[in-house]
Amino acid sequence: MKSFIGTGLFVVIGLAAALMIGFYPAFTRTPAVFDDEQSGMSREIVIKFSHVVAENTPKGLAASEFARLVQEKTNGRVKVEVYPNGVLYTEPNEQEALLRGSVQMIAPSFSNISGMSPPWIVMDLPYAFLSNEAVKEAFAGDIGAALFDKLKSRGIIGMAFWGNGFKQMTSNVGPMVHPADFKGQRFRILPSRAIEEYFRLMDARTFPIPFNDTYRNLEQGTVDGEENSISNIYSKKFYQVQKYMTLSNHGYLGYAVLMNKTFWDKLPEELHAPILEAMKEATVFANETAIAINEKQLAEIRSMSGIRIHEQTPEERREWMEAMDPAYNRLEPIVGAELIGKIRELQRKYGK
Repeated sequence: MKSFIGTGLFVVIGLAAALMIGFYPAFTRTPAVFDDEQSGMSREIVIKFSHVVAENTPKGLAASEFARLVQEKTNGRVKVEVYPNGVLYTEPNEQEALLRGSVQMIAPSFSNISGMSPPWIVMDLPYAFLSNEAVKEAFAGDIGAALFDKLKSRGIIGMAFWGNGFKQMTSNVGPMVHPADFKGQRFRILPSRAIEEYFRLMDARTFPIPFNDTYRNLEQGTVDGEENSISNIYSKKFYQVQKYMTLSNHGYLGYAVLMNKTFWDKLPEELHAPILEAMKEATVFANETAIAINEKQLAEIRSMSGIRIHEQTPEERREWMEAMDPAYNRLEPIVGAELIGKIRELQRKYGK
């Protein structure tokens, strides 16, 4: 109870910070080109931070908390402007915007990064992380470091990993209890070879659809279902257009906070430490808030929604894991044996 109150307090603080700072200012779609003058000592430095989810999600709250902390720790020399909900750039074009310097920071899902750096699909492998402790170890350990290292040659600095939560399955066709229940269903997914592969192993069809177009496609029946964290299912009201949900924790939805390296290198050296300190604190906030929000919003979905919720049993979990496990061998040529091995170590350590 004490832990829940503490994490709940984080959420309240984050919302208050967002209200004080403003989630996003008025803007145009003119590229925000940075130069030496912007990094000068005598003028305010602006960091444009674009992301695609709602302000009240774990990522949205963390972005606003980061903006507040940066302003505080740099004594107002650096201002972070947060653009949520894809209002500035959407999933298909935010990475290109970062690379050309139109924005300085983004926080894409692991799946979206895999289009630029294929080994990132390791984070989408089924049942790779069997607990929040396993996720934390992956973020802070060799797996996270290896993945960030692969982005350096692209001119991108990995600042942090932010969690959203474990993914659950939803559908309009029927309860998803056994692998056979997926046969022939159409699922919206993030663009990831790993996700495509494990749905294929369940005899389902996949359609990569941008996050902010998902509700419409579910409502119109273009797809039968989707997988997502509770906070995304809640914030985008997917539970209103889906009849069934299985609490499966079969995958983990997380984000990498990325910075344009050219911009970072042009910042005055003395600003690096306070910005990194702000990111460290915002990351703790992000990952604790994600757990609290998912617990709270699942309870709210249960109480106010007609969606039928099935909680996966240990026996059913083993069925799903066995059905999806061939994805590991099939994707090892893309991911690499070393990263696959580290995921297998985590599975053994945390419960497989």
